Amino acid sequence: MDSPSSVPAWVRAEPARLLGFARGAVHPGGGFAWLDDAGRPVLDRPVETWITCRMTHVFALASLQGADTGELVAHGVAALTGLLRDPAHGGWYASAAVTEKRAYEHAFVVLAAASAAAAGADGGEALLAEALEAVERRFWEPGPGRVADVWDRGWTRLEDYRGANANMHTVEAFLAAADVTGDPVWTARALSIVEQLVHGEARAHGWLLPEHYDGGWRVRPDFNRDDPADRFRPFGATIGHLFEWARLAVHLGRALGDGAPDWLLPDAVALFGTAVRDGWAADGRAGFVYTTDFAGKPVVRTRLHWVVAEAIAAAWTLHQETGDPAYLARFAQWCEHAETCFVDGELGSWHHELDPENRPAATVWDGKPDVYHAYQATLLPALAPAASFAGALRPRR
Repeated sequence: MDSPSSVPAWVRAEPARLLGFARGAVHPGGGFAWLDDAGRPVLDRPVETWITCRMTHVFALASLQGADTGELVAHGVAALTGLLRDPAHGGWYASAAVTEKRAYEHAFVVLAAASAAAAGADGGEALLAEALEAVERRFWEPGPGRVADVWDRGWTRLEDYRGANANMHTVEAFLAAADVTGDPVWTARALSIVEQLVHGEARAHGWLLPEHYDGGWRVRPDFNRDDPADRFRPFGATIGHLFEWARLAVHLGRALGDGAPDWLLPDAVALFGTAVRDGWAADGRAGFVYTTDFAGKPVVRTRLHWVVAEAIAAAWTLHQETGDPAYLARFAQWCEHAETCFVDGELGSWHHELDPENRPAATVWDGKPDVYHAYQATLLPALAPAASFAGALRPRR
């Protein structure tokens, strides 16, 4: 590991500050609420499964570091075994108001359960086993070696859509599950997804990974062209996801050890390089654009906090893996950018969105719904190399 001098003091202190902001998310009806700019829970919004899972994951990681967040982890687990779980058909609703079943949310249920289990939370191991069974039974498609995307509540109608985003977070979840359970099947599943979408699709498209596919995994290059700034399914290539895939490819290589294919690290390097080339200051101003077209030209120039957070995390991970000082220089550069433009020293957390002039905005994201991306990015430099956050922090038996 690098010396503490490689990491800015504010980065080392940031997880604790973010945790203080996150504590306000407890919803009295169960789960964790969307937070506004000042960290107040927005109680008239339905409780969303992805937010409850991400917050539960963060609180579990904090608990593993000795923070007094056990009750918050228990609160999240209770929502995932009660309010947000479908007792009739199994699986998890998208939210307390939306009953469809999405791979995206199910991946986060696995991640939250893995972290809760690692932290020793009551019910964590049982929740993890149930979530993995649901993903395996309902979403995993053995032929393509990837997960499907959206079912109706009763698992009778499957949307004719497949997405890279849900698969990316499934990789993250499978790596955490493998670390916690010790079952290598989840690492194998993660490898299948990465091989298909990174070594296959991203490489074939000049490392600008297509996000959207039909039910037969044929690329839909024009999907959401008329709604390019969608939160979860934007048109074109998504710069922040290239960074996430790069980091996860390194994490996967760590999980596989000597069995890792020789293309994993070069693919991670290529994804990172493409994200920097096409995403950073692409319009002449500091910051990462949200999306580009498939020629690498900016489409949505809004700056989102999660993109720079994932850039920071990927730069640190690749420096840690390769020892190349160029990655450390990028890490330092983007930490400075985040501190200057995104960190909200007055109201807490990070501004979730900036306009192209790096001023706070709310065209894609309003408020500060959760702290997952920023928390992980600023926690990562304190951890030894690992395949998952839960794996890096859980007590060794």
